[in-house]
Amino acid sequence: MKILLIIPGSGDKFYCSNCFRDNLYAQALRNAEQDVVVMPLYLPLTDKLFRADSPLFFPATSYYVAQKYFGKGEMPAVFEKILDSPSILRLASSFSGTTSAKGMEQMTLSMIQGSDRHFAKQTEKLIDWIVNHDRPDVIHLSSSMLIGIAKAIKNRIDIPVVCSLQDEEIWIDNLDKKYAEEAWKSIGKNSKYIDRFIASSEFYRAAALAKTPEIKEIERVYPGVNIEKYKSQDYPQEPTIGFFYRMSYENGLDILAQAFVKLKKENAIPDLKMKIGGGYTRENKHFVSRIRNILQPFQQDVIWLNHYSLDEHPSFYRDVSLICTPLRFNEAVGLYLCEAFAAGRPAVAPDTGSFSEIAGNAGVLYSPNNSEQLAEALRKILTDSVLYEKCKENALLLSRERYSDAIAAANLLKIYSK
Repeated sequence: MKILLIIPGSGDKFYCSNCFRDNLYAQALRNAEQDVVVMPLYLPLTDKLFRADSPLFFPATSYYVAQKYFGKGEMPAVFEKILDSPSILRLASSFSGTTSAKGMEQMTLSMIQGSDRHFAKQTEKLIDWIVNHDRPDVIHLSSSMLIGIAKAIKNRIDIPVVCSLQDEEIWIDNLDKKYAEEAWKSIGKNSKYIDRFIASSEFYRAAALAKTPEIKEIERVYPGVNIEKYKSQDYPQEPTIGFFYRMSYENGLDILAQAFVKLKKENAIPDLKMKIGGGYTRENKHFVSRIRNILQPFQQDVIWLNHYSLDEHPSFYRDVSLICTPLRFNEAVGLYLCEAFAAGRPAVAPDTGSFSEIAGNAGVLYSPNNSEQLAEALRKILTDSVLYEKCKENALLLSRERYSDAIAAANLLKIYSK
């Protein structure tokens, strides 16, 4: 089967959940001997492990400027050429990853509604490329925030379109209220152009149905990793807490840092270490500096990964005893949990969002999500060898039975075949 996967690029500077899910889907389907074409939007894919198979469409630089400053008019071609040059796109990638939707209202609504001239110009290029290359059997959109593309495709070519749903509200609900309401309404209206919706957890399936009641049916497909890449029989001799996600306030790295300092001061867990990875962008620099100051008294016990790339994922988990990412929001699925479980590493996580569903008995959940409760949960699992072994075995079991790439690919192909 030939599958066209249309995904937004993030600049490859940090662990982006949606981007990594798309990468896992592409890998899983290719491992299942399917023909996958990855088409990037906004920013180029630069990581050597996740390359694009088509030109870049909807380049963030010119598309943002066109939406922001040219309205119903035409942006001069010379401006577009300069803005979409490799050097300007690289610069935009270095600033990518903002968590603020402020100023992005028009661009967001354009991609969802698919009704303005700048959108039409870009979709014409995109669909021309599809028509002039081998016709895919199915097109898979990374997010409902791209749903306007489905509308344009269906109005011109008859190809089934599948759409993933994962954490859209984190962006949409941060828009001004009137724009957020319009965005959700427009997703519901354009849902008729989607043949199948896919959510990455039962938790988010229910959340998406509540947000967009016009969508009558959503399939659930858990993400899966290549277990062989993550397998590890060796565990670190010293107990080591792992944080592997974007280093940001939203992802709770400060909560973990405070809990780690508390445990170190109490000497509750002898020789306790922490490893931090996942990358960050310019807007996170001040926050990361603050975390370094919090951890400064015990800096010799903290390992920092200063750069991020996809190929460091498997090795990260081999160097930690467990994974802990105390998010401040309700996430659709913690992909770092799926990865950690493949390596036989349990989780410590707040009892929020999808964590109880995704982690099951493969770790310890705590509530409320503060440093005191987190420190207690970490102490509990790292000082009780029986509990740790039980969580480890459950992690490996979940990995084999739920979060393997073979299972993910089979489930995706079943939906595509419908």
